Formats: sequence, structure tokens, C-alpha cells
Amino acid sequence: MTAPSREMPVDPAHAALLIIDVQNYCAHREGGAWRGLDDAAFAQRGGYLFRALREAVLPNLARLLAASRAAGIEVIYTVIENLTRDGRDRSLDYKISGIDVPPGSFDAQIPAEIAPAADEIVLRKASSDAFVSTNLDYLLRNLGVRTLIIGGLLTDQCVESAVRHACDLGYLVTLASDACAALSCERHEQALAGLRGYCRQRRTTEILAEIAPPRR
Repeated sequence: MTAPSREMPVDPAHAALLIIDVQNYCAHREGGAWRGLDDAAFAQRGGYLFRALREAVLPNLARLLAASRAAGIEVIYTVIENLTRDGRDRSLDYKISGIDVPPGSFDAQIPAEIAPAADEIVLRKASSDAFVSTNLDYLLRNLGVRTLIIGGLLTDQCVESAVRHACDLGYLVTLASDACAALSCERHEQALAGLRGYCRQRRTTEILAEIAPPRR
């Protein structure tokens, strides 16, 4: 009997691409995470993240999206977005941290480069862990998903929470290591190192080769 392994290639017939919290709140200069900062403070706190978004995360997520859609792989987004106007549904941690994204607001919108298609699922969440504050697990099981490709923001926060929880629930996870980012290179790399015992990690080009192998 073959021992189970997390080093399994993506099975497109039973896979979903999960994009975590790539939205104006944290991925746009005018988003709520940066609002009120002068240019110097923004450069210090957000400079690395925005370079990573521009040079790697957004382009790589766009490539994964195109390949997933062509292969019939489910695409699911999460966004930080309150269910209530006053944010009373937010987790205690989000209330303490001041993370407040009103429903339907600019901050809740997903960048045009990776915008959802008409029939793709967008889940609103008000805690770091997508599995805790949404019915994500229920949806994935209804869809017959057993393998997750995960990317998004931030590697050491909401992405890490999703990866760990997904693995504990029995999903095989492939983390797109160059389609996620943190506030610094050090935090990103530390998160990747900590997740190696949970999930398989591959660069976008490697995942694309599994989703759509080159024609012979």
C-alpha cells in the first residue's frame, strides 16, 4: 500500500484555486490599510508589499486564473468585508486591530487584473481564517474539491491560516509561493518555511505545467 504524501501534483478535476484577500483594502495605495499615511510612511510600511504585488503576485495570480479557467478548475475568492455596516460581525481580533471594511465599499473591491468572472464565488469574511468565518469547507465539499491551489495576502497571516486549516481538514494544498506576499521579504520567507510541514510549495510556472501540461 502506497503511503499518503502531500507531494501530489494538482488534480484539475478535483481542484480549486483559492485567492485570499487581494483587494483594495491592502493592495491599493488608497486602501484602508494605508489611508492617512504620508508617502514616507507608506514607503516604509508598504513598499516591499507593493513591489511584490506589481512584479510577482498580481501577474502570477492572473496566469493561474487564466490556466484554471481554461482547465475547468473552480475559482474562489475571499475578501475581508463586513456583513454589517457598523462591523459588529467582525472577529474580536479584527475589532482590536481596527480592520473595518464596510460592505460594498472601495476597500472590498478586487483589482481589475484578477477580477472574478460572472459565475465565480466571492466569500466575505471578517476574521483571518477563511474557514472559520465563511462556509468555505462546506462549499468545497459540495464542489468535489480535494486539492487547493492557494495564493494571496498576506503570506504570514490570512494565507497561512487558510493553508493550515485546509490541511487539517484533509485537503491537499499547493501554495503558490510566488503568488503571495507579506509586508517584508523576511516575513514572507519565514511563513513559507513554517508551512513546509503542512503543504506542498511550488512556483507559478510549475503549477501551470501541472494544470496545462505542454502538448507533445
